[in-house]
Amino acid sequence: MAWCLKQRVLLPVMVVLLLLGTSPSIAELQKLKHTPTKADQPLNILVVGDWGRKGTYNQSLVAYQMGDVGEKQNIDFVISTGDNFYDDGLTGVDDPAFYDSFVNIYTAPSLQKIWYNVLGNHDYRGDVEAQLSPILTQKDSRWVCMRSFILDAGTVEFFFVDTTPFRDDYFTDPEDHTYDWSGVLPREAYLSGLLEVDYYHAYMSRQDVDFALGQSKAKWKIVVGHHTIKSAGHHGNTVEVEQQLLPILKARNVDAYINGHDHCLEHIVDAESGIHFLTSGGGSKAWKGDIKPWNQEELKLYYDGQGFMTLQITESKADIVFYDIYGKVLHTWSLSKKLNHAASI
Repeated sequence: MAWCLKQRVLLPVMVVLLLLGTSPSIAELQKLKHTPTKADQPLNILVVGDWGRKGTYNQSLVAYQMGDVGEKQNIDFVISTGDNFYDDGLTGVDDPAFYDSFVNIYTAPSLQKIWYNVLGNHDYRGDVEAQLSPILTQKDSRWVCMRSFILDAGTVEFFFVDTTPFRDDYFTDPEDHTYDWSGVLPREAYLSGLLEVDYYHAYMSRQDVDFALGQSKAKWKIVVGHHTIKSAGHHGNTVEVEQQLLPILKARNVDAYINGHDHCLEHIVDAESGIHFLTSGGGSKAWKGDIKPWNQEELKLYYDGQGFMTLQITESKADIVFYDIYGKVLHTWSLSKKLNHAASI
């Protein structure tokens, strides 16, 4: 069943590429489609970020609980919010870390579903194109990673955005780190609208995000990126992403922005826009007690430990649940489209 699901998701991308040749529009090039295997059932998703540490820092414990929850909920797929391989990404497509931190860690039957991955800043410190290469998908057919793409899951569309190139200091003050900017330079062209044709190099610029969100007819619209927009955690708000993407999210009535980067579990509801900012960056190493002051009316959850998040989505309702490494439910929240408001459970 899992193999059939993967074929249904992956093959349309290749077919689109073959049909469109070398001059497709960016929206057509980047759009994947998830075909549910459970008719008239909710869409169930696991979300985890900042995980790839070869099982250390409780990564294996988080993986175990993900497998248990994934089985109970019969999940459809997994979303990774980036920083997939620490500390410096992959050295190439044959780096054993792909097995040590991914293949041999997430072994539960329920996790043998497609993983939709975005890149984090640590991933850019290695051979970034290794993670984008279809060779990794040949090694493990769960692996789907592009710089940016759209996932059409019927009632919900996910817009995966490559946020690392938005950060100024990675270019101007990288300290002792070396970033692989292959496919990104010149940076301003990358951010403002230059199109890349090769499917595993594809990305969305600000203009593409705005256009795609505006064209979406989905009941729910959720954006996924690595970097924070609103966070009380260690990194806090990522100013460049906040300045450049948040106005688009507000204008296009996005329901939620999901990210990693801060090694915690967090839920903020923006008082002005009503957008839900969901941090799932507890896949391995966490930062105890590292929290900044925040409006308590907006901050619904801050957990400075490891864990993950689930989403269950129907036409009229989206349920959010955060779990710790023992499978304990830390926080739940329900969004209703019919009532057009969110209420704590």
